Amino acid sequence: MKRTRTAALALATAAAALAPVLAQQATAAEGTYLQDPAGGEKAMKSMWTKDEMHKVEGQFRFHPGVQYKTVSRPGPAAAPDYERRSGDPSTLAWEPSYEFAWAVSDSTVVKKAVTVKEGEHPIVVHAVLRRADRSTVAEVHKELKGKPATGREKVAGGRRIACDTGEYTVEWSVTRSGYGTLTGSLNWNSSCEQYRTAFSRDHGKQS
Repeated sequence: MKRTRTAALALATAAAALAPVLAQQATAAEGTYLQDPAGGEKAMKSMWTKDEMHKVEGQFRFHPGVQYKTVSRPGPAAAPDYERRSGDPSTLAWEPSYEFAWAVSDSTVVKKAVTVKEGEHPIVVHAVLRRADRSTVAEVHKELKGKPATGREKVAGGRRIACDTGEYTVEWSVTRSGYGTLTGSLNWNSSCEQYRTAFSRDHGKQS
């Protein structure tokens, strides 16, 4: 009975120690993105129409979308029967997605002074992922009809990118048809070294 209680205690202790590590990895894999312009949720590029009666704002987020499979690992020496799941570095790859945000303002009386964000708007979003030699790796284009004056749209890239294949550039645009187009670009490094290091550290936690 004493041995059973001791083993159960060791198992619970090991599980408690491993849970934060695995949770942090999952959060990092799902929540990492690059943003243009840099800053928080409200950071936007902006432009006015020539008559200064309409304003278009835009923001872009590139989600690299790390992908990997997990494998079973033996538990620590105190609880060898406790199996855990850990990332398999040999299966690492990227599967990017592209997120666009916009805001459309219309002047009501005085140019640039009193504006409102209302009504429905035709929005066109576009992004191209390019290699260092400028060749196209992936491209997304979507025409959104009847969208509110402020909104976000995330578009799946549908293309896997191998790890460690160099530097890439993401070129993006948000267009409010009839008003104008905002553009920008981001640089992205496809290295997976940080994930390999994390998986290696996790694999080593067996004592």
